[in-house]
Amino acid sequence: MRKSKKEEASQYKTLQMTQKQQQQRRKKIDPLKTRGIKYIDYKDTRLLARFVNEQGKILPSRITGISSKMQRMMTEAIKRARHLSLMPFVSEEFRP
Repeated sequence: MRKSKKEEASQYKTLQMTQKQQQQRRKKIDPLKTRGIKYIDYKDTRLLARFVNEQGKILPSRITGISSKMQRMMTEAIKRARHLSLMPFVSEEFRP
């Protein structure tokens, strides 16, 4: 037997709702806010190294969970540390 259009539509809506619930992810917690850090210093290379991958690229905020304002501060601090040679531009493994 064939289902009515109303039954098919209601089943389709419930299927969409369950898929949306499965796709929703928990928002990442800002690691800097939990520690109470309000300013990122370019001389703190241990902190900056956490936000750079093995190749030396700056990790995006969607991966680290940092707010956009802190991400801009982080990027500027990393670039300053690199310029003053406190941090390498590229890791030792990837140098020719």
